[in-house]
Amino acid sequence: MRTLRALGAAGAAALLTATAATAAPSPPPPPRPQLTDAAVDKAVARLDGTVTDMMRRTGVPGVAVAVVHDDEVVHLKGFGVRRTGESAAVDPDTVFQIASLSKPVSSTVVAGTLTDPAQWDRRTSLPGFSLKDPWVTGHVTTADLFSHRSGLPDHAGDLLEDLGYDQSYILDHLRLTPLTPFRASYAYTNFGLTAAAEAVARAKGTSWQKLADDTLFKPAGMTRTSTEFSAFADSPDHAATHVKNPDGTWSPRFVRDPDAQAPAGGVSSTARDMSRWLRLQLAGGTLDGKRIVPADTLARTHVPEIVSQPPATPTARTGFYGLGWNVSYDDAGRLRLSHSGAFELGANTNVTMLPLEKLGIVVLTNGAPVGLADAVALDFFDVAEHGRATTDWLALAGSLYAQLDAAGRSPTDYSRPPTGAKPARDSAAYTGTYDNPYYGKATVTADDGGALTLALGPKPLRFPLTHYDGDTFSFETTGENAVGRTGVTFADGTLRVEYLDADHLGTFTRQ
Repeated sequence: MRTLRALGAAGAAALLTATAATAAPSPPPPPRPQLTDAAVDKAVARLDGTVTDMMRRTGVPGVAVAVVHDDEVVHLKGFGVRRTGESAAVDPDTVFQIASLSKPVSSTVVAGTLTDPAQWDRRTSLPGFSLKDPWVTGHVTTADLFSHRSGLPDHAGDLLEDLGYDQSYILDHLRLTPLTPFRASYAYTNFGLTAAAEAVARAKGTSWQKLADDTLFKPAGMTRTSTEFSAFADSPDHAATHVKNPDGTWSPRFVRDPDAQAPAGGVSSTARDMSRWLRLQLAGGTLDGKRIVPADTLARTHVPEIVSQPPATPTARTGFYGLGWNVSYDDAGRLRLSHSGAFELGANTNVTMLPLEKLGIVVLTNGAPVGLADAVALDFFDVAEHGRATTDWLALAGSLYAQLDAAGRSPTDYSRPPTGAKPARDSAAYTGTYDNPYYGKATVTADDGGALTLALGPKPLRFPLTHYDGDTFSFETTGENAVGRTGVTFADGTLRVEYLDADHLGTFTRQ
C-alpha cells in the first residue's frame, strides 16, 4: 500500500484533493429568480425620467426603449425627435440603425437555420474568403467567427470599408492580415462575423437579407426590420444619425451605409420589432406560442466561447463572448447577456437581458456614442435589483466611450510642428502612384503651388496633406473609424500612412 510519505508532497496533495472531491457534497443548486414584479414595476416607472434626464445631459436628439418581462412588453416608448431642426417625433415604430446590436440578431438568424447545436462548429466555406494561415482557413468555424476567436486582428477590414471598398474586396483581403493564436485569443472583428453569416446564407442558396427575412423577421412579425441600408434610408419614419458639434449641439452631418458588414452592423429596426425579438430570446425561441428558432441552437449562442475581458483583480468577474453576445454572470450566479452598438457617425444602442428573470431591455438612439444607451440599461437593472441607482451610470459609460475615442488617436500632435522642423523637399519628390497589396493604390498629386493631396480607395477619397517635419505630413481622417489627424511619412520610395499601419499593413511602394 502506498503511503503519503512515499507519494511525496505533490502526490499527497493530489490524493487529498481527489479524496476531498469524492467526498464533497453535490454542487450548490442553480440560481433562482430574485426580482419581484414590484421591483420590475419600480424600475419601469423610473424609466421615462431616466431617459429624459440623460437626453437633457447629453443632448442626444432621439431615443426609443422597449422592456419585456414575463413575455409581456411592459414599456414601449419613443422620446425626442428623429432629426434635429424638424418636429417629427420618435415613436415605437421609428426605424433606427442598430449598429453592432445586429450581431445577436444575426446569431438568432443563424440559430434558426440549424437543427443541432453542433452545427455551429461547421467549417466556414465562402468563395473569396481565407485567412493568412491555410490550416486556420481549413478549420475556422461559424462559432469561431461569431465569437471573435479566429485570430483576426481587432476590427480587421473596417478601414477598408471606410475607404469605400465593398464586401467582396474586404473579405478577399482578410487573407493578408496577421493572425494571433487561433481559438486562444479574442479580437472583435465585424468582417469575420460577416464572412461566417454570408457563408451560412450561401450554403442555403440565398442572400443574407432573404435568409434573415425568412428565418426570423417574417415569422417573428418584425415587419420594419431589415439588413439592407436602402430599407432604412427609404423608410418615411426613420431616425437620422447625429454627431455632436464642437459647441455641444447635435446635427445629422453624416450618413452611415453599413451594407458591406450587414450581418455584423447593418440591421435597422424599431423598438416595437426589437421587443418581439426580446420576447423570442427570453422564451427560448418561441413567440406567441409558435416555435421560430430551435431552443438548443439558440441556447448555444448564450454560452461562453472565449474570454473577452480577463478579471483585473482576483475578486473581479471574467467577461466572456458567446455567439454574438457578451456573456457574464453576476454575484448571484445569474446569466447576463448584453450587447452594445455604436456608429461614430451617429448611432448608439444597447440590449441587456437576465434570462432567469425573463427580463430584458433594448435602447435605441440616433446619436453618436456618449454612453446614453448603455447607461439607461444599466440604470434600469440597477433599480430593479437594488431599488435605486447605485452610481451615475451615464458618467461612467460616457467616460469609457471617451477613453475608447482617445485611444485611437495619434500620440503626435500634428497641429504643432516641432521646434526646428525641417522643410519639405520639392513636391516632385513625393508625387506619383504608390501601391499596397491590402489597401490598393494611393496617389499623391501637387497643385500649381506645390500643395500635396493624397488619394486613397477605389473611388478615391482625397486628403490634403499638411507639412509637419521633413518628409512627414499629416491629414484629417474621415469616416466611421476617423482618429483625427494622422501622419504620412515618405522614405526611400515608400509612403506610410500611420493610422492604416496598426497591423503593419500601411506602407505603400512607389510604382
